[in-house]
Amino acid sequence: MGTRFCLCFRPSNNINEFSDIEAGNKNEKNSLSVFSLDQLRAATSGFSFHNVVSEHAEKAPNVVYKGKLEDGRLIAIKRFTLSAWPDSRPFLEEARAVGRLSNERLVNLIGCCIEDDERLLVAEFMPNETLSKHLFQWETQPMKWAMRLRVALYVAQALEYCSSKGQALYHDLNAHRVLFDQDGNPRLSCFGLMKNSKDGKSSTNLAFTPAEFLRTGRVIPESLVYSFGTLLLNLLSGRHIPPSHALDLIRDKNFLMLMDSCLEGHFSNDDGNETVRLASQCLQYEPHNRPDFKYIVSALSPLQEQTEVPSYVLMGFPHGNIPPKQTVLSPLGEACSRLDLARIHEILLMIGYKEDEGAQTELSFQVWTDQMQERLNFKKQGDAAFRAKEFASAIEFYTEVKALGDAMQALVQDPEWPTALYLQAAALKSLGLNNDAEQTLKDGSSLEVKKNIKYESVTKY
Repeated sequence: MGTRFCLCFRPSNNINEFSDIEAGNKNEKNSLSVFSLDQLRAATSGFSFHNVVSEHAEKAPNVVYKGKLEDGRLIAIKRFTLSAWPDSRPFLEEARAVGRLSNERLVNLIGCCIEDDERLLVAEFMPNETLSKHLFQWETQPMKWAMRLRVALYVAQALEYCSSKGQALYHDLNAHRVLFDQDGNPRLSCFGLMKNSKDGKSSTNLAFTPAEFLRTGRVIPESLVYSFGTLLLNLLSGRHIPPSHALDLIRDKNFLMLMDSCLEGHFSNDDGNETVRLASQCLQYEPHNRPDFKYIVSALSPLQEQTEVPSYVLMGFPHGNIPPKQTVLSPLGEACSRLDLARIHEILLMIGYKEDEGAQTELSFQVWTDQMQERLNFKKQGDAAFRAKEFASAIEFYTEVKALGDAMQALVQDPEWPTALYLQAAALKSLGLNNDAEQTLKDGSSLEVKKNIKYESVTKY
């Protein structure tokens, strides 16, 4: 039977393996909790791929999952491959060092667990995506200048704090490592602080790699400053731009060509010049010519704008402290949200087409519910095939989506039919597309409210 370790700084009668680690650390911050593998399995629905939130999904060498604990807390779980940490002892020592850190600019580590060949870290969950998403793939609005300056400052403050606590190295600093919390504030992921982690992807793009790493293969604290310089270029340009190209533009005093065109007219030349100058200092060829993070923080602080405006306002996020408006669903909507096929069929038999006589559709409710049950069975089989890495079979199961097609066809025939939206939401939910299902339920509810108001106004007269 394999070994089982769960890192904890609370007394435990069941875990003796860490007595040598815990000895002499009575004054350290008790920052890490015990999590069993069963707890983390339950939190992630068996490490379901639907809960994967890391950049390259399950293709990443070490996968990050979103999880929910029994007490309702959301967490992020990084699941390492055994090859990343073949020896559990260095993993535990690194986790202990990172777990001692606690700062509002960091996504803080809260737990660690090892059982058999599993290596897992548990951190706070950040609900508002990554800097990469909001900077490079924005949909409604580009990131504002004031917010870009705030991101740069907060990340620099996080790195200055880590350095002051003896954690001067951070691996793979990039826009994917910066996440936004419930208040819209940017925070630096703690996962990059695990210095012995063999992610298999660090410093792979030579165009963005500091010269000393190319010469020696070693990362030094000044290398992190160089990486911060590339992050500054991301914020200035809104794109991935090789440092050598950026430095050519800066030397030619053509910094406006470097700037994101979405920012035109939203910053002063002085502030733009100062930020570009700081980026060029961070990107110096010789490590000893680069500034430290104390200097970087002091340079960015006076450039801050709209400091009285909360980050969630600048980012356009709903405020985390305001509960979302609850959608009032009809009995049919409630049944669809729960995927209660028996109740859906019962309600549809009761209402039939009486309330929706204008909907000229060939959709059979009995056939639809049968298809939904079949769809759920296909999904279970697909999930099992995916976990077994039988990808051809998984794809075959996942493409059996008759119920969704029928609901969408009914909606096309009559866009004012709330029932079709509810059925579409149920089909989406069965596919694991929960966000889309939630929005479709809201659309159906809104349409039903409008329809009822219209009906009441007619009956009055």
